[in-house]
Amino acid sequence: MKAMVYYGAGDIRFEERAKPAIIEPTDAVIRLTKTTICGTDLGIWKGKNPEIEQTVIQKAGKFNGRILGHEGIGIIEETGSGVKNFKKGDKVIISCVSRCGTCENCQKQLYAHCQNGGGWIMGYMIDGTQAEYVRTPFADNSLYRLPADLNEDVAVLLSDALPTAHEIGVQYGDVKPGDTVAIVGAGPVGMSCLLTAQLYSPSQIIMIDMDDNRLHMARELGATQIINSAKEDAVARVLALTNGRGVDCAMEAVGLSATWDICQRVVKEGGRLANVGVHGQSVNFELEKLWIKNLTITTGLVNANTTGMLLKTCCSGKLPMEKLATHHFHFNELEKAYDVFKHAADQKAMKVIIDY
Repeated sequence: MKAMVYYGAGDIRFEERAKPAIIEPTDAVIRLTKTTICGTDLGIWKGKNPEIEQTVIQKAGKFNGRILGHEGIGIIEETGSGVKNFKKGDKVIISCVSRCGTCENCQKQLYAHCQNGGGWIMGYMIDGTQAEYVRTPFADNSLYRLPADLNEDVAVLLSDALPTAHEIGVQYGDVKPGDTVAIVGAGPVGMSCLLTAQLYSPSQIIMIDMDDNRLHMARELGATQIINSAKEDAVARVLALTNGRGVDCAMEAVGLSATWDICQRVVKEGGRLANVGVHGQSVNFELEKLWIKNLTITTGLVNANTTGMLLKTCCSGKLPMEKLATHHFHFNELEKAYDVFKHAADQKAMKVIIDY
């Protein structure tokens, strides 16, 4: 089969790989029908996650590449003997988080840290979804049936972007009715924060980015104010919009020092700072200014414990996620799709969907 394979920083190749097979009785093998490229995939490509190579080398003595991708939908091709809830031919949404369901962390719904080889492993510690087939561990706990009436572009976003935004941004940020919210980063996850935050009726949602096209989309999707941080002082503008107080909740949805700085400087006393972005380098944590403000600062990796709920909400039409799917490519054009997503601002790209 064809697959997009990471070999090290700056080195990804669209090449032939062996089709995956069942390894454990709880596995399923799925034929992909749609996948996508996540910002995390770009980060891996750029060398943001060297632990991929280091961990594999420690276990196997050599690194033969890793198939990227952790989002997708498809049709079950084969199931292990231990899979009870799914069968060959079922159309499914693949969760980016695999979970055994029985370990101590899974019993706490801390599925991101499954102790039996689960968590975020697909496209990271095991081969992922940017291929014609993928092996999914713990299939009974890590797949969702694809409703016939659900837009399939939206279904792909339920793999990761939507639950990540809702859980790590909105829930950890404890958004409540009447709150003022600032979201820094208007990419797919930031936009998903914007959409799911509205389920909790905040009074004000300020979207901050450097891309006017994305900010315009944020306005269309419900942002009450937009700020281009390349053209004006974002911190000063947020303070002006909030009578000098700052926001109840600031969400960092990029993973850069500059975006973190905005968040830590606009959250008011008693507020919450929810870090959603994936950071590859240290940031300046201004504790000397923050210690006195009675803040709650949260970090996290998606547990996908709200995916089922969000699936129902998407089916009801209350989350217009389909607007985020701005570009479509055939699977054979995956290299072109990466180039477009890498230059998202120039290409006016939000979420790039790969069709098979």
